[in-house]
Amino acid sequence: MKFMKIGTKPDAFQSDGNFIRYVTSDLASDIIVSVGELKFYLHKFPLLWKSVLMQKLVQKAAEDGAEDITLPDIPGGAGAFEVCAKFSYGMMVILNAYNVAAVRCAAEYLEMTEDVEQGNLVFKIEVFLTSSILRSWKDSIIVLQSSQSLLPWSEDLKIIGRCLDSIASKTSVDPSNVHWSYTHNRKLALHDRIVEVGLRSHEGVEPVPKDWWVEDVSELEIGLFKRLITAVKSKGRMDGSVIAEALKTYAIRWLPDTIEDMVSEDHVSRNKALLETILALLPSGSGCTCAFLLKLLHISILVRADEDIREDLMSRVSMKLDEASVNDLLIPSRCPESHESTVYDVELVQSILRRFIAMQTVNQGVDIVEKGAGLIGEGIGHRSLLSVAKLIDGYLAKVAHDQNLTLFSFIDLALMVPESARLTHDGLYMAVDTFLKVHPNMAKAERKRLCELVDVKKLTEEASMHAAQNDKLPLRLVVQVLFFEQVRAVQSLKAARSDTSQSVTNTTDEEPERTSSLRHQLSKMILNEGDAGIQISAKLLRKNSRSHSGAQLLPSRSRRIFSKIWNVGKKKSSVTSGSSQSPTSMVVGETKSSGSSSRHRRHSIS
Repeated sequence: MKFMKIGTKPDAFQSDGNFIRYVTSDLASDIIVSVGELKFYLHKFPLLWKSVLMQKLVQKAAEDGAEDITLPDIPGGAGAFEVCAKFSYGMMVILNAYNVAAVRCAAEYLEMTEDVEQGNLVFKIEVFLTSSILRSWKDSIIVLQSSQSLLPWSEDLKIIGRCLDSIASKTSVDPSNVHWSYTHNRKLALHDRIVEVGLRSHEGVEPVPKDWWVEDVSELEIGLFKRLITAVKSKGRMDGSVIAEALKTYAIRWLPDTIEDMVSEDHVSRNKALLETILALLPSGSGCTCAFLLKLLHISILVRADEDIREDLMSRVSMKLDEASVNDLLIPSRCPESHESTVYDVELVQSILRRFIAMQTVNQGVDIVEKGAGLIGEGIGHRSLLSVAKLIDGYLAKVAHDQNLTLFSFIDLALMVPESARLTHDGLYMAVDTFLKVHPNMAKAERKRLCELVDVKKLTEEASMHAAQNDKLPLRLVVQVLFFEQVRAVQSLKAARSDTSQSVTNTTDEEPERTSSLRHQLSKMILNEGDAGIQISAKLLRKNSRSHSGAQLLPSRSRRIFSKIWNVGKKKSSVTSGSSQSPTSMVVGETKSSGSSSRHRRHSIS
């Protein structure tokens, strides 16, 4: 820290109790100066030689016959006046970053200028400020902080403005050229001392980062912080990401840690003003992270910020939604005390997603709809949609644990994602599975409507295995899963045989034709409602499983499930038709004549 010594005489000020100050001298004091609760017993002439104001006040006191002079509004109070008085006596005083602003304002108040004496206190302090204080990073911040209590004097004397300009200029310097300790709050690991940049060549010392200044300025009052960030931005040499980091650090520093403090009557107005200031300073473009914007959005809801502020934040979030994580979206509900309210604000996420989809539609110049199996759009927009689809599926899996989440809200959010943006349905399937677990008493129609969200053709092998054994799913969906697994197995077998000899190829070419015919029949049958369609699907799959020279295309676990499906369908069919045929007799019937086969088939359907 920079400091300056003025004067040569020893300090002769003494205290008599808590409210009396006097000068040790052979001469009796002839003037009493009252500053606040303190009384200074001094001598006229040292003060009159240095201060124009004291000359005026002493003359007026003499005309009124009074001995006391009162300085009720001197900036800096009794401490600053004492320094000015010691300077008048020629006593040694020390100026530093903590007291120089107060003494400078007090000297201006007392009119200790060059008009009275050359080299007066105002002149000396200005030299010290210009040559030392404003060249120091730490001292400039300290002076700026201390100037807040000296308004309007510190503003009129441009102390605040000069400090802001000095700090802003230093933040814009290339970090490799920084030659001061770049933080006085954070300790760097070099023998527990603050590291000077000149020592960066030491092994293990990291170079100065771009945001080296962020932590220090976060200590400023909100008004000064706003002016500083504005000055930094006006320089035009600071990355938006660094500005955003400064705003984030400031928000963490000053916003309460708990929701109770955030919404308390003592803090809500201050927090609202802080939020508005940060939002006004947010850089446009890619400066802010989506996680930070979502936190600000959450705060805006808690402090009941104006609607236009929330709208602005939601628009900003929607532009970066593909950068968010599931945890970022888990914003608590606005009415957590309500028994019917969801734990998380699902409607807010729906609104953000709706904006994102609309923005993607405008950017790509076309409607985001499914066309065949492809996804409209290329490049960044394509990747953003894929990322958001995965994000929303993960979010659905989280909020599905909430018992108060309605089926309509779940389905509505799931359907907002363009179908073609989901390359796989694994995430959506797991969300559906979770919802089924948490809501076991769903009606059959609701369960069917929920499961219609899942496209079994887009399930991976692992998800298909899980679905095939999931007893919470409708049997119709399980059959669909097993059917497409069978088709997938046939296609794999075909690919494996494609490199065989020509003679073998001619033989195996007949099997894909049979498979295609089978797939056509099963696709029609699986769409049929009721257990009869399930029985026929299972039977045909079994027949197809045996038709490939004994190759078992279905895994044993899937065959066991088919057996259960078969038995369930058989029992229901027996009750309807009065038949007592066993599954075995049904299978054997397949080897009999066409008439007999038709007879069995009609009997099982009726």
